[in-house]
Amino acid sequence: MNFSLPTLLLVSLLYLTLLFVLAHMTERGLIPRQWVRHPVVYVLSLGVYAGIWAVYGALGMAAESGFEFLAYYLGISGAFLLAPVLLNPIMRISRAYQLTSLADLFAFRYRSQWAGTLVTLCSGAAILSLLSMQIKAVSTSVSLLSPGASQPLISVLFSLTVVLFAMLFGARRHQGSESHQGLVVAIAFDSLVKLVALLSLGGVILFTVFGGLGGLNEWLASQNNDVSALERSIDDGSWRALMLMSFAGALVLPHMYHMTFSENPSPRALSRASWGLPLYLLLLGLPVPVILWGGIELAATTAPSYYVIGTAMALDSPALTLLMYIAGLSAASGLMIVSTLALAGMVLNHMVLPLRTPRDQGDIYRWLRWVKRLLIAIIILAALLFHETVGKQLDLFILGALSLSGVLQLLPGALGIIYWPEGNRKGLIAGLLTGMTVWAVTLVLPFSGAANLLSILNLPLIPDIANWHIFTFASLTLNVFVFALVSVLSQSNKDETSAAQACSLGALSRPQRRELVATSSEDFIQQLAAPLGFNVARREVERAQIQLKLPAIEYRPYQLRRLRDQVEVNLSGLLGPAVARDMVKRNLGFKPMASGSNAQDIHYVERALGEYQSQLTGLAGELDNLRRHYRQTLQNLPIPACSLGDDGEILMWNHAMEKLTGIAADDVVGARLLALPEHWHLLLDDFVQGAEQHRYKHRLDLKGRPHWLNLHKSNLSGPDHSEGGSIILVEDQTEIRLLEDELMHSERLASVGRLAAGVAHEVGNPVTGISSLAQNLKLETDDASILATADQIQQQTRRISAILQSLVNFARTGNHAQANRYEPAVIRRCVDESINLLSLSDKNRGIVYQNDCPGDLMVLGDEQRLVQVFVNLLANARDASPEEGLVQVSGNREGYSAIIEVADEGSGIPADQLDHIFEPFYTTKGPNQGTGLGLSLVYSIIEEHYGNIQVESPATPGTGGTCVRLRLPAYEPDTANAGQNERS
Repeated sequence: MNFSLPTLLLVSLLYLTLLFVLAHMTERGLIPRQWVRHPVVYVLSLGVYAGIWAVYGALGMAAESGFEFLAYYLGISGAFLLAPVLLNPIMRISRAYQLTSLADLFAFRYRSQWAGTLVTLCSGAAILSLLSMQIKAVSTSVSLLSPGASQPLISVLFSLTVVLFAMLFGARRHQGSESHQGLVVAIAFDSLVKLVALLSLGGVILFTVFGGLGGLNEWLASQNNDVSALERSIDDGSWRALMLMSFAGALVLPHMYHMTFSENPSPRALSRASWGLPLYLLLLGLPVPVILWGGIELAATTAPSYYVIGTAMALDSPALTLLMYIAGLSAASGLMIVSTLALAGMVLNHMVLPLRTPRDQGDIYRWLRWVKRLLIAIIILAALLFHETVGKQLDLFILGALSLSGVLQLLPGALGIIYWPEGNRKGLIAGLLTGMTVWAVTLVLPFSGAANLLSILNLPLIPDIANWHIFTFASLTLNVFVFALVSVLSQSNKDETSAAQACSLGALSRPQRRELVATSSEDFIQQLAAPLGFNVARREVERAQIQLKLPAIEYRPYQLRRLRDQVEVNLSGLLGPAVARDMVKRNLGFKPMASGSNAQDIHYVERALGEYQSQLTGLAGELDNLRRHYRQTLQNLPIPACSLGDDGEILMWNHAMEKLTGIAADDVVGARLLALPEHWHLLLDDFVQGAEQHRYKHRLDLKGRPHWLNLHKSNLSGPDHSEGGSIILVEDQTEIRLLEDELMHSERLASVGRLAAGVAHEVGNPVTGISSLAQNLKLETDDASILATADQIQQQTRRISAILQSLVNFARTGNHAQANRYEPAVIRRCVDESINLLSLSDKNRGIVYQNDCPGDLMVLGDEQRLVQVFVNLLANARDASPEEGLVQVSGNREGYSAIIEVADEGSGIPADQLDHIFEPFYTTKGPNQGTGLGLSLVYSIIEEHYGNIQVESPATPGTGGTCVRLRLPAYEPDTANAGQNERS
């Protein structure tokens, strides 16, 4: 059964086009998001690991070594089963710092551009063999289906096709963008095609060739010699070497790192893949023995590695044969596309950009895309060249073993990232160079036919297909030894130590709290414009601000440090960590540190501990709970408090401080004192810089009203707090100061009252004389005009006497020795006396007082204290009324109660203030217009008289005004007698 070459090329092109259409539809959102983000899709995308091995290589190894082919699957299955301790830490670091490749991870952890470059070279050298394996498998399968086709031509056509589709799949957007969901879906479809094809072929062979499981058992019983390879012992070294290499492949193969970490949709997806991928690989491995036995039974004419093609052709099924071809094409193209994309990103970040940063490019993103496309073409063409010169002479297993043993040299450095903080770049580079040299000398050169140095030197052990695993273990052992020895003998620098802390499990770095040269986010744009161009710099800074939810213009030092870190992370995904770190270090540098300064960025620690909260257990968890308790205590302290660093940065601003100042903590924590409003900045800065530890009764005008504050300062220093700084407590003494002023005012009033009594006596004598003279004048003349004048003089003297008596009586109010002398009091007389007192003020503004209280309305009480009540109520009504307004006092009797109402025509009292007007020091008047004690005093006096008070505002709906209604017990003769008997 043969196929023409054009037919196979058309089938290949149609299949790859289908993959591209799937990817394009995914990117456009035409496939439902819940399907695209489903964990099964991610698990299937990880099936790219199997590559051509699943379709061809496993059969060839099963024929040679029996069940040893399972080692290729068991190793990586073990790595994924250990995901919580092996893969999850790498994923956390990769996501946090936008590390898109293994070279990025090495460069970040070991703080060395050479480390990233060396990892890239090592990966590239090893991956060429793996890519050659894919090209060889496809070209051989085409030659089997179309015997007249030229294998070199097929290899070239296949390579060029993969170049085209690799560009379309992964180089259409810049590296800093999110995961390529279209690529993930396409690779998942590839994996599904491989699985369905192998299971279909295995099922067809099982039931068509052997007649089911029973027939297969009978056949196996009669074919012991032919299938003895599958019963071979698996305790040899090659089994262990292959398992170790496949275990390492989960971390160090470029395409596996890319699919596992860079394209990971969520941490939950990786936890499901920890059992999903082993299950997928188990299903891939199940039909391998059946297909192998089917090839033996059908006497397939192909080599065992290509039994999937040979058995399908022997079954004379064109459809099944094409399906097997597509499965091989799918496996090879998927692995080549992902591997090439990953390797192209590594070469771009760690070989091209360090040599030529795109400083003068108008559109960096476009420049990066085209450079990456060029690198994709170069890598695949290099693999094609390697295949034509070396790879086509080697077996598929040898090509795979060369590739896996090469990337295995990266395993010590990868494990050191999360498990050995003491490892440094000198040890890594020395160990990697040693291991790669041994690998090249003992495996690459002998198997490629270039030179066998061990044979030339007549050493007792010569590399060959039977002992390759010995040299694999030897190269890895020397790598580990040199890595450990050099790391122990050399010292890590501060950058390496900080990166090691960031990467190690459970470690928490404490960066120093340093001030940036840039003072705002706008300065970031200006300084990054030099290496990136203004438009790119603005885009990257704004992108970081959106990610951190910062305002458009940011100036707070702590938030600027966060912004700097986020910009570096984003640029790391775009340009690689080494280039990004160098760019940010040169253009967004820190100011020189003061000598001896060791201030730590506690905001960073707080944020990191908050993220770790659910992961802290045992003593660490209890200590974190204690930290949270003390922090909450400070935050909820009823006294305003703030904490400052020695550099003036605000470190803490509690809730009481927020209430006092009206400034939210989120707006000032992490900022300098200069960020505060001027009055707070001047006050706190002067107090912090001064030598005094306490400052009492400092006056500060807030919102037009004076406030009096006590300030206390304590320096934070000593063995338990070497970072310095200070904490400030602010006591609001305003209410106490107002009370003191009121008490002093009351004392002055008492003095005035005592003076008034003396003045009244002294003034009363002349007034009495004037009255007597007026009376005598009336007896000495009959002149009508003189008599009228005498009457007027007597009226005025009586008025003066009444006013003097009111002053004397009011001055006596508050004498507690006379408390509870309740006597019948006429309300009308009390109101008249209050009006007379208010008439002495210069604030009347033409106010008309109208007393409509009945003359017979009486209550049992202290008349002078009742006068004090009406003085306060009428004064409030006067202050609230417009000029020439009317203040009306009315009264009536309801049963046993006297009802008195004081109404004005003012603007009224807001509804939200009605519940507070009787509180001491609460006033609705403007500054210096009231103390807020009048109504509080009225409330107390009315309560002493067993009455109550109500306030209605507005008094009349739609017109405004306020009505104060007093309800007092009315005077009853029986009540009075009862009261006298009680006093007796």
